[in-house]
Amino acid sequence: MTSPLSPYRRLTIKIGSALLVDSATGKLRSSWLADLSEDVAALKAAGTEIVIVSSGAIALGRRLLKLDAIALPLEQSQAAASAGQIALSQAWAEALGRHGIVTGQILITPNITEERRYYLNARTTIATLLSLGAVPIINENDSVATAEIRYGDNDRLSARVATMIEADCLVLLSDVDGLYTAPPARDPTATHLPVIASITPAIEAMAGGAASHLSRGGMTTKVEAGKIATQAGTAMIIAKGTETHPLRALTEGARHTLFHPAQSRAQARKRWIMGTLAVAGTLQVDAGAARALLTGKSLLPIGVTKVKGQFDRGDAIAITDPDGHEIARGLVGLDSEEARLVMGKRGPTVVELLGVGNRSELVHRDNMVMVSKAGEVL
Repeated sequence: MTSPLSPYRRLTIKIGSALLVDSATGKLRSSWLADLSEDVAALKAAGTEIVIVSSGAIALGRRLLKLDAIALPLEQSQAAASAGQIALSQAWAEALGRHGIVTGQILITPNITEERRYYLNARTTIATLLSLGAVPIINENDSVATAEIRYGDNDRLSARVATMIEADCLVLLSDVDGLYTAPPARDPTATHLPVIASITPAIEAMAGGAASHLSRGGMTTKVEAGKIATQAGTAMIIAKGTETHPLRALTEGARHTLFHPAQSRAQARKRWIMGTLAVAGTLQVDAGAARALLTGKSLLPIGVTKVKGQFDRGDAIAITDPDGHEIARGLVGLDSEEARLVMGKRGPTVVELLGVGNRSELVHRDNMVMVSKAGEVL
C-alpha cells in the first residue's frame, strides 16, 4: 500500500496543545513526543524535509507559573507563553536531538507572513535551516501578540507557513481522524470523508467548534486552514494524532482526510505574481537575456540594460525586451538602487559591488512568470 505521505518531499506538520500537553496535569506528554520524534526522524531519513508548527507554549507556561484559571487574561497568557516557549523549545530540541536532529526555533506574528520584507526573511531562514538538515520549530509569538494582532489558532498559522515555504503538504494532527459530515461527538451517524476535492460551502458547514480549553481551534479552523493551503497549491491532510507514532500510523494507511490542492503550486504562484501584486518597477533586458528567459533561465544583472522605478527586494517588477514589450513578471532579488549598481555587470563584479553571499540573480526563475505580447501567461 502506498503511503499517503510518499508523494510529498516537504511537509509542514502542525501539533496542537491538546496532543503535546496533558490537559489534566499540564505536563508535557514526553513519551508521545518521543514517538513522534522517531516518526519525524524516519521521514527525514527517507529524504523528506520537515517543518513543525507546534502549539503548547501557553499550556506549558500555565503550569510553570501556577496559573490554574481556565480563561486567562491577556497579560497572564503572554506571561505563560513567555515561560512556556523556553520549555517547548527545550522539549523539541531534546526529543529530536536523540536522533541527531538539530532544531531551530522561529516565533511568528501575523505581520511576518503578511508583510513582504518580513515574509522573505522568515522564508529564507526556514529554507536555510532545511538546507542544513535542521527541523524548524515554529509557533505564534503569544508573549507579545495581542487579541488584535494575532492568528488566534495554529491551524491557520500552519497554513500560512506551509504556503510561505512552498510545502507540498500540510499535515494537521488532531484528536479526530479527519472530516466528517457532522461533528462525530454530537452525531453518531456522521460519515467520515476520506477525500475532499474542493472546499465548498457545504464542506465548511460540516465543521464544529473547539474541543477543549487548551485548544483555540476546532474543525472550523482546520477547514479554513485548508482553504488557505489548497488555494496556494499545497495539499492538506487531517489525521488523528492522539495515539503513539501518529506519523508512522499515517504512512501505514491510518484513516485520514486528504484535501486536494485547487491547483498546482506553480500555477498558484504564477497567478499570485500576475494577479495580486502591483508592479513596482521595470527591468529592460537585451536580446540575449530575453532569449535566455524563454528557455527557463534566471535574469542575471549582465542582461539588464535599464532599471525604471523604485522598488524593494521582493517587489513585483515587469521585465521588458529591447523594444519595451513586457515578456515576464517576477519578484526581484535586489532593490532598485542595487539593481542600478550591478546592471550590465558580470558575476565577479557583482560580488565585488554587493559582497559575498548576496544574490547573483536579479530575478530567479522560480519567482518569474513569462507572458506573451498579448499579456497571457506562458
